[in-house]
Amino acid sequence: MLRECQIVIIGGGPAGLAAGLYAARARLKTVIIERAKWGGQATTTEELANYPGSVEEPTGPKLMARMKEQAEQFGAELLTTEVTAIESHGDDYILHVKDGQIKAGAVIIGTGAQPQLLGVPGELEFRGKGVSYCATCDADFFTDLEVVVIGGGDAAVEEAIYLTKFASKVTIIHRRNEFRAARSIVDKALQNEKISIIWDSVVEEIRGDGIVQEVSLKNVKTGMKQEMATDGVFIFTGTKPVNDLFNGLIKINEKGYIITDEDMCTSRKGIFAAGDVRVKKLRQVVTAAADGAIAAISAEKYLEEKHEQEKAKKLLDKEVKKIC
Repeated sequence: MLRECQIVIIGGGPAGLAAGLYAARARLKTVIIERAKWGGQATTTEELANYPGSVEEPTGPKLMARMKEQAEQFGAELLTTEVTAIESHGDDYILHVKDGQIKAGAVIIGTGAQPQLLGVPGELEFRGKGVSYCATCDADFFTDLEVVVIGGGDAAVEEAIYLTKFASKVTIIHRRNEFRAARSIVDKALQNEKISIIWDSVVEEIRGDGIVQEVSLKNVKTGMKQEMATDGVFIFTGTKPVNDLFNGLIKINEKGYIITDEDMCTSRKGIFAAGDVRVKKLRQVVTAAADGAIAAISAEKYLEEKHEQEKAKKLLDKEVKKIC
């Protein structure tokens, strides 16, 4: 079965839902596709107090449910299915989904990025209950508490420094004996009295009773194990953009993120990208939502221009036929 719409949005996180809200409000026939959980990663955050003007006692699930409701109220159609392929069809695009095909004049990609998981016992159990992948989002919940940061790259060291504004103590756990982060960042960390470092070690397990209480460490050189009490675990071992569908279709940087301009336009006409899947400095719910709004307005303008071009072409063809 082939269904048609004007804009199809891949991804039901804050970027996709915001894009859907703006596109549907512009009275464009809009379809939003989500393969898993509506709201994306934001639904794993217990509190979103830093989202401007958010609902009372804001949680990730509550805010995302409201975004989803708004998109539906404005007329967006929400589909829970998976896009398996995208192909161009003249000036349009056809998306293959599990139960058919969808033809659209413009596509907005909002598939997001996923944090690299440690894959240790307790990580998923305590996600949002002491385990975090975003210091900017969650640091204030650990005011005057002790936390550990796992990782040794720029993000890990920078976030550890940021956490010292809130936590009483920050311990960086790194599997090597030196950081991969830039020297200027490392120097700042080494000079910070709140930061301590455990070298050549990995976290083997995260434990607690309802919330994180301790981690189990292993020295990779000596094999020695130890238990360490902590109130929180911040994991910064990298992120992975969800971009499998788009390799070869649009330009992607060396880390796998989609390259766009400030209007969210990709290297291919009619395809836009918003949120964590694109190259950007700050990955937050508020910036994802902003990207989504911009992408929808840019897609609307693109469709209007395409429509005018089609009208002009038909008029020209009509005039040529008269002459002939």
